Amino acid sequence: MAEFKYKFQMYRHLQQNAQKIYAEAKKTAEDLGITGDLKGHIGLTGAISGCPAPLRKSVLEASEKGAKEVIPLARLVDEIREIVKDVYGDEYDACPVNTCEGGLWVTFDTLFSPPLTGRGDKYRSRYIVPLEKHMHHQAGYGRPFPPKYKEMLAERGCTAGEFGFSGKRLDNLDVVIVPLEGAQYPNHGIKYFPVPLLTKVDPEASLEVIAATADVHAADLAGFASLGYDTPGYGYGVKDENGTPVLQKGLGELAKEFDVPYVVDNAWGLPFVGHDPRKSGASVIVYSMDKATGSATSGLIIGREDVMVPIRRALGMHGDRYGTTASYGKAAYVILDPGKEALLTQIQVLKELRDNPSFYTSQVDQLYEIVTSEFAQAHPKLRQGLKISKSYNSMTVEVNYEDTWKDGMGFPIFSIEDMYAGSHLLQVGLAQMGIIATIAYDANIFISPGQGTCDDDGNLIPDKMRLAVKGLVALMEIVGRYSGFLA
Repeated sequence: MAEFKYKFQMYRHLQQNAQKIYAEAKKTAEDLGITGDLKGHIGLTGAISGCPAPLRKSVLEASEKGAKEVIPLARLVDEIREIVKDVYGDEYDACPVNTCEGGLWVTFDTLFSPPLTGRGDKYRSRYIVPLEKHMHHQAGYGRPFPPKYKEMLAERGCTAGEFGFSGKRLDNLDVVIVPLEGAQYPNHGIKYFPVPLLTKVDPEASLEVIAATADVHAADLAGFASLGYDTPGYGYGVKDENGTPVLQKGLGELAKEFDVPYVVDNAWGLPFVGHDPRKSGASVIVYSMDKATGSATSGLIIGREDVMVPIRRALGMHGDRYGTTASYGKAAYVILDPGKEALLTQIQVLKELRDNPSFYTSQVDQLYEIVTSEFAQAHPKLRQGLKISKSYNSMTVEVNYEDTWKDGMGFPIFSIEDMYAGSHLLQVGLAQMGIIATIAYDANIFISPGQGTCDDDGNLIPDKMRLAVKGLVALMEIVGRYSGFLA
């Protein structure tokens, strides 16, 4: 296999040999037994947005039962509020929405963007985010500052301009992007682009830089935002004695110091089991409830009561004008109404998370054993560069391979731009094998149960999950050989 002097040469070679890689991947999948009814019906995730996992029996039954009853929607919303308060206390509130992205949108608009009404010129405001993964979500609602980041989201979607990601930007809102200390942001991928490599993030040093940035922008500062994940690959591997990522806790403390909200995007997260706002100081957490929790497609906003008032008002759920504690009326963001069936499924999974959290954590423990045992059989050079960890917050096992680049050219790192461009050899290669892919860019792979790998009750089916992981390992070895990393 050819050796390459520069990274881009290796990625060019992979592009030129993509069809050969896919052909070999298909053959390997057949050899593994991924054929017939299995092909296209097992996956490495239960949490991908474009292909939600099947609903568990208990969740489906709750939806079907409630669908046959006459139930005021405000009553269902209040039941969600009650469950959240059972766990976090009366000082927290909740509001369901139709998607996580919708939850982020209404949250950023109500808490961060300047008012549109009133006499006089409108002022600008800005929020601060660390430069991390998935920036098109938590950093996508303002005009980027410094200006060098203004095009960083330009190609993340199928539409450009006003109807693409640029169109998400809220009126007179800026987003200040701060690189993390200890992180690296090198170019990688066939769609060559900077990727955030975050396993070596120094949270204390990063917080000093973020605090200094906040001082500079204090006059216009509206808040802070970040992801809510808790793994090394996302930059949150350093935790305090309570298991809270130091970086998130520090952002919460900065928000309190500047008297502004701290918004956490925990799309791929579990309420109650995962990120705890009481420990991190988060003002608001936004979830995608059809990902890790397994409800129908919908989102959920949980936050302190004071900041939840404007959010609930914007959704038409905070009470009638003549005086009630809850309503289901019209407001600016009534377009984010999740619907009756989604509410019913949210109630069911929230009850299960409150009453039986071990159901979720036990799946992660089983999955971790499968992933570690399968990667233990991978090519030694690949195996030595892996960092495998489990996350109860996201109900996942993370496989990070940044360290394959520790001593020179490592295993190919595909950028998020590769995912949107269709040039991500791992994701496309898995599809060619008949395996539903998971997010696998920026040298980081998230693996979770649910996509054809669980029974009707949501229990992991080890043989099917193991087969999907075997397919991933085999594909990585194929791509590794073509890249020259694996001899």
